[in-house]
Amino acid sequence: MDSYIFHSVRMDKDKCVGCMNCIKRCPTEAIRVRNGKANIIKEKCIDCGKCISVCPHHAKYADRESLTNIVRFKHRVALPAPALYGQFNNLDDVNYILCGLKELGFDDVFEVSRAAEIVSQITREKIKNNKTCKPLISSACPAVCRLIRVSYPTLLPQLLDMNAPMEIAAMLAREEAVKKTGLDPKEIGIFFITPCPAKITAIKNPLTLDSPVIDGAVAIKDIYPVLVQRMGKLRKNDENIEHLQHSGKIGVSWATSGGESAALLCDNYLAADGIENVKAILNEVEDEKLNGMDFIELNSCTCGCVGGSLTAENPFIAKRRLQMLRKYLPVSCVKYEDNPENVGILYWQKEPQANNIRRLSDNLKDAMRIMSEINELETKLPKLDCGTCGAPSCKALAEDIVRGFANIHDCMFCTRNEYMGSHEPEAEIFREILPAPFRKESE
Repeated sequence: MDSYIFHSVRMDKDKCVGCMNCIKRCPTEAIRVRNGKANIIKEKCIDCGKCISVCPHHAKYADRESLTNIVRFKHRVALPAPALYGQFNNLDDVNYILCGLKELGFDDVFEVSRAAEIVSQITREKIKNNKTCKPLISSACPAVCRLIRVSYPTLLPQLLDMNAPMEIAAMLAREEAVKKTGLDPKEIGIFFITPCPAKITAIKNPLTLDSPVIDGAVAIKDIYPVLVQRMGKLRKNDENIEHLQHSGKIGVSWATSGGESAALLCDNYLAADGIENVKAILNEVEDEKLNGMDFIELNSCTCGCVGGSLTAENPFIAKRRLQMLRKYLPVSCVKYEDNPENVGILYWQKEPQANNIRRLSDNLKDAMRIMSEINELETKLPKLDCGTCGAPSCKALAEDIVRGFANIHDCMFCTRNEYMGSHEPEAEIFREILPAPFRKESE
């Protein structure tokens, strides 16, 4: 569909055994198992990475940059997500991480938490002046933004119309690098150290920018082992430590759920994490049950960005480590008034458009007919949502059948009923292999 050009979540068919774990956990029902292999419906996928986390066979993976790819640029800048800081134990100085990144081959570092502090400041002003469109929904999590455009398009006007901190950081970092080096902007490589695949998709295929502003993304779990080694060498010689940190508690707190909301310095907010909880809150917003809230922060990953599928550490441990780190940080270090000429880069260049994948037909009459066929067919299915047919629910199977992507015999219980009706002598054998709850009907 329209802007679904690139997807970072990929399938390794050789590793897939059709175990059904992914179809039950996908928040947009974007996965089907057919002929023993999982298939991702690209139009429905939001690249949240949930299927990567739950696949026991590692058949799903994220397409991302290798660290060696940074050498194709003359000047290289790393954009560390604040979630990176939570991967290290007993960290009391962020400069060890930032200097370690320079040791790995980056020429400079620009903290994403710097841009987060700017976004927090402007969001506070927006909430203060917002009298109508309540609640405002954070636009920082790209998986949530894509979920809204796929499943909750009526809520698009309530998204905060500001670019994500990583995008703002990239634009500011490139501007600083041009002034510092005198190089052409195309000769400067900006690389985000990412905790999740959704941000990779947002980099390659931005929803609210006319063109990408980041040149690549390196996964935290890929860079972590080599970064630990570099940091260990730096600790043996503190004279090599530069002061590169330019953000405080407010920016770093964005790595965990509730951090963005806490930076608003108000109490009338709600923060939720985990894609299932996010969907539950969006249902409440859609039903206008949370209109009294000023702001809603939603993170698709458990505990926030520290729970991304491309991180190295357990999210709860990482969250605790960030709580300890914040004791050594100032409250905030950045204000947008310091560079008022850059205010324009903070806002969307275009509005995200609804994805019409759920539309049954452009013609209302045909859509009503198809809906009627789906509802009728659903009544003939067992309503168990067992997933053995390769679809996440009976309703999804009914829609697949009507659309021509599946047939009624994909449901083992419908096949059983048909078999037992025409092969009575063999029916007892079929009863024996069925789970106990499904034997009574046929006995």
